[in-house]
Amino acid sequence: MKINTTKSLFLATALALATLSSTAMAATPVHNIVLVHGAWVNGSGWKPVYDILVKDGYHVSVAEHPLTSFDDDVTAVKRTVDRQDGPTILVGHSYGGAIITDVGNDPKVVGLVYIAAHALDQGETEVSNGKLYPNATSKTNDVKKTADGFLYLDPAHYPADFAADLPLKQAQFEANAQELTAASVFTVPAGQPAWKSKPSWYAVATADRIINPDLERMYAKRAHSHTIEVKGASHSVYESHPKEVAALIEQAATHAAP
Repeated sequence: MKINTTKSLFLATALALATLSSTAMAATPVHNIVLVHGAWVNGSGWKPVYDILVKDGYHVSVAEHPLTSFDDDVTAVKRTVDRQDGPTILVGHSYGGAIITDVGNDPKVVGLVYIAAHALDQGETEVSNGKLYPNATSKTNDVKKTADGFLYLDPAHYPADFAADLPLKQAQFEANAQELTAASVFTVPAGQPAWKSKPSWYAVATADRIINPDLERMYAKRAHSHTIEVKGASHSVYESHPKEVAALIEQAATHAAP
């Protein structure tokens, strides 16, 4: 009887330690973060968020993609994800949300973070959703098209449309450094969305003129995302409010199970 009691205590202790160990492993923050930019910008806009995340000990990669076609962009971001050494949080801004919704199906990706971004369902396009929830810029002629089918924002109106809460000189520089984007990327129907099988987080920019804030709210609600609203933020919320954005990403890294 004595032996059985001792054995039971041993087994109970071992089970408790195993449970604690498992819980500790699940609570370990994901180390790798990949940041994906949207249309009419490049990866440099992530620098304020990048600096915070790196300071806090994360391994951060900024995926540069060419904005020449949806397939080209997905391939470029997958290439960055492939280089990660383990579980990864994938973060997308604007059109970058459509990219991470696809690339997020990669087994290395354990969580998705949408920053004023499109989180499309299968078969949806950004153009079709934009018609359901028109944005403020769609009521203007500020979006221009080149002869070979690339879109850009009129530099004269870029600060007001895209970056109203950034210093004017910074917004003007970005207007003249914007990366032109193939019009076709906005009409590609989405495939199987990763947010249906993986946890997601969402930052709504309440003064966004590029994506209607109500569309952002719809995306977040539908995906059951852990959501914050950044009051008065423009579409450039990741630059104008890097602390809030970085905190949301770190929340994802802490709570997404590797």
